[in-house]
Amino acid sequence: MSNQNKHDRPLYRVSFARITGKDENGQDILGRPKEIGAVWPRKAGKSGAILSLDIIPIELTQRQGVIFLVPATAPSKGGAR
Repeated sequence: MSNQNKHDRPLYRVSFARITGKDENGQDILGRPKEIGAVWPRKAGKSGAILSLDIIPIELTQRQGVIFLVPATAPSKGGAR
């Protein structure tokens, strides 16, 4: 049994996928997502959350990618598929 506090784990994992092209319908084709950070709950029951990025992809500043927020409900499997 774990003694971990629910605040020991982020609310969301933040991933980024760059746009690698367009398909025949003009929709963006995305590359493989890479985890770039996490969203953490605020302390003392305050509303909202804190976004913490480990890296900021250059494609993000050029609007050439997509950010995904994935609920962090289970421990990471270390890139397992």
